[in-house]
Amino acid sequence: MKKERKLRLRRIAARAAARREEREGETLTGIIHMTPTGFGFVTPDGATENAEDIFVPAKFTGYALDSDQVKIKLMPPRKGHPEDLERGPVGKVVEILRRERESFVAELLHGSFVSPLNTRLPEIVSIHGSRNGAERGDWVRIECETGRDGELTGRISKVIGKSGMITADLDAVMEEFDLPGKYSESDEAASALIEPAEIPRKDHSSIFVLTIDPFDAKDFDDALSVTAEADGTFTVGIHIADVAAYIRPGSKFDKAAKMRAFSCYLPGRTLPMLPAALTKKISMQQDQNSMAHSVFLKVDSEGKVLSGYREHSIIKVAQRLDYDEVQKFIDHGEIPAHWLKKTAPALELLIKVVRQMRKFRAETEEFIDLPLPEIRVICDEEKNTVTGIEKRVSRESEQLVEECMLAANQFVGREMPQKSIAGIYRIHPEPDAEKTMEFSEIMHDSFNLPAGDISDRKYCRQFIASLPDDDNKNLILGIILRSMARASYSVKGELHFALGKTFYAHFTSPIRRYTDLTVHQQLWNADCNSRTRNASNLQPVADYCSETEEKIDGACFAANDRLKLRMVEEIIARDPGRIFNCIVTRVLNSGIQVELPEYALYAFVNDEDLKAPLSTFSIGSRVDIRAYRLNFPGKRK
Repeated sequence: MKKERKLRLRRIAARAAARREEREGETLTGIIHMTPTGFGFVTPDGATENAEDIFVPAKFTGYALDSDQVKIKLMPPRKGHPEDLERGPVGKVVEILRRERESFVAELLHGSFVSPLNTRLPEIVSIHGSRNGAERGDWVRIECETGRDGELTGRISKVIGKSGMITADLDAVMEEFDLPGKYSESDEAASALIEPAEIPRKDHSSIFVLTIDPFDAKDFDDALSVTAEADGTFTVGIHIADVAAYIRPGSKFDKAAKMRAFSCYLPGRTLPMLPAALTKKISMQQDQNSMAHSVFLKVDSEGKVLSGYREHSIIKVAQRLDYDEVQKFIDHGEIPAHWLKKTAPALELLIKVVRQMRKFRAETEEFIDLPLPEIRVICDEEKNTVTGIEKRVSRESEQLVEECMLAANQFVGREMPQKSIAGIYRIHPEPDAEKTMEFSEIMHDSFNLPAGDISDRKYCRQFIASLPDDDNKNLILGIILRSMARASYSVKGELHFALGKTFYAHFTSPIRRYTDLTVHQQLWNADCNSRTRNASNLQPVADYCSETEEKIDGACFAANDRLKLRMVEEIIARDPGRIFNCIVTRVLNSGIQVELPEYALYAFVNDEDLKAPLSTFSIGSRVDIRAYRLNFPGKRK
């Protein structure tokens, strides 16, 4: 198998080299996507989904900005660099055809210079005209202009606030990424008055139903139940708040939800997709009858889903649980005093059944699980303080809920095409050949681990399972994650590589994802024998949600990174000369990039600041560094 993988990688490299030589000197147009490190990738106009992007080195990007439409010329491999033959096409920007960006947010520096918040823009931009009352250190909005030589310049049009203040920092992020604010008081009041549409419902209020959420959750849009049947099977119920009863296609709040696409969770600030008053009304509260859209799955003792059905229902949540107490029950059998008599037996049965479902799925679908911790900044806007960093690792209590949601999503995703109902699916392409090769090289050269093909899910699972639980594990898992393509939405039920599924829909979070709400609306109309939207109508919705999801992710990364840097700044102020233990993540000609694991932040060490030859460092090496400058996004010097 190893020999076969190596031969496959060599064939891929040979084909890439041949294609590059054939296309030398060709010109084409497309959209350029810049990276924080200065280079870019151009997606050619009219390219198919599997077409290669064109790599543009930093020195050949000209004055192109992220998302500009450009004309590029393909370049030949460099003499004396045989590795170029194994890589994809490389190009040079020869003309900027259309500027996409009209404005950007930046911090006002000394003189007539600003530093953009968005790291995909130039580090320093000169401006002219009135300051409009802005002072050094203020966040400002800059209206873009083009200088004589084509470089970016501009004028101040708005003062946002003082950088370093959490509220102003978050306001700046929202401005830069064009995030809508919270709903107005009048919108909240109007949403609270919405009455649900009627549809035939089955009364399941006698079923013992649980919700399991974070301890501080305010919205309860999913609930679970399980029943042991006489034939040895189990019925697992996944009950989702019936949001489509309140949000009809084309209504005021449907349009608002579509524009937002998702709820956005910045540090200390939540921007909901739907008004809070409405989500509170929709939420499935304990001891109250609630309208749900339920999926009931028949599961055998081996964890295989045998069949299922879906219906609009009435349920009553018997017990609200949180992840922490469920995990304590799993680990130690702890039963809190406030639990009902039926809660522990019901939860025990649910755990038993879901463990079998997860085991069966692992054996048959070979899903890829990357157990990387989620790092979240905890902050207090009112006190202008970052209070800490929380690392969350997925526990069995979270996986318990996730497994049930996956099963419901899969059931609905398969039902829609069977009933000729157009839907929106979550898709995830397998890693491309170049990323596969690059991963194999890094594993071999830096970790002395056998090179393999991570586009083979079985191999990828085996590789992850074989990793020792040491300091390098999270680093390697992060490299695998970056080698994967980004998931997106489509009306085609194509492969979700990481899950090993096709026709996988998003159904279980209609309160916070518009894709899920769209699926609910389609099913509602179909269940009422009303007209549903066709695939051509839904594809623009899928595309918009994919783009907005990426934008929101960028905003969350920017906000979290800035606040984490503020936390490190405060640590250094209290302890000058503080030494941080880091892991080398990249080795470049000019120095090394390292990660501060406890903060999930990256630092760069110039080669002249290293106390050993550059050649002695490799990815995964442990080094101690002393920070002497913090390079805030929007505060470069």
